[in-house]
Amino acid sequence: MGILENKDDLKNLVERLNFKEKVERSLALIEAAYKKYGDGLVVANSLGKDSVAVWDLAKKVSPKIRGFIVTTRYKPKATKEFMYQEVARYPELEIFENDAPIAEKLYETDPDKCCDILKVQPTRWAVERMKVKCWVTGLRCTEGRTRTDYKEVEERDKGLVKLNPILIWKEREIWQYLALYEVPVNPLYKEGYRSLGCEPCTRITSDDNERAGRWIGTSKCGGECGIHTRPLINVSGDGI
Repeated sequence: MGILENKDDLKNLVERLNFKEKVERSLALIEAAYKKYGDGLVVANSLGKDSVAVWDLAKKVSPKIRGFIVTTRYKPKATKEFMYQEVARYPELEIFENDAPIAEKLYETDPDKCCDILKVQPTRWAVERMKVKCWVTGLRCTEGRTRTDYKEVEERDKGLVKLNPILIWKEREIWQYLALYEVPVNPLYKEGYRSLGCEPCTRITSDDNERAGRWIGTSKCGGECGIHTRPLINVSGDGI
């Protein structure tokens, strides 16, 4: 049985594998998926610490691997600047954005709808236009309460495989990797953020939960934008 078909106990791997073994496992997952899906393997790069770690791992497997970035009108200036720097370094990164008009402060009145329009829909466009067969994410099962039921290889949308190669990494191991391999990161982390999103919906907190600063004061607090929970293909209409 190949690594893409493994049924390993993830909770056990989180604690049992050391840093070097986790890096090797992540590289093996990406390499096996790239051999299977070729140009159909595409990395989703959110420009956060986990995504840039995965992007660096993917480029170690093959410099030909492509990626996409979903941005919004509410992304912080520092994130936008970092995005343009990354695209300049890696032209194979494509940017997707939905500039459709929306209600003022929709992120306050209906944050789920705001995320559906500005994040989920552009992700669907990326998957369709880049002919994605396998998308690679920076999800980690140790990151927050909503990310504990994922697997390293999933097919939540029939016909679209999701690969989560750093699922078993801890936050400190992400920073260890970024430091050891001198991977550039979003400068907002220097200000104290641990999880980055749109400016109105992201705060600095001292909470133990890594994602506690997301969507504070709403039902989505510490939760998800929808990219990992909503269907991405074979959606009728706008899917919202």
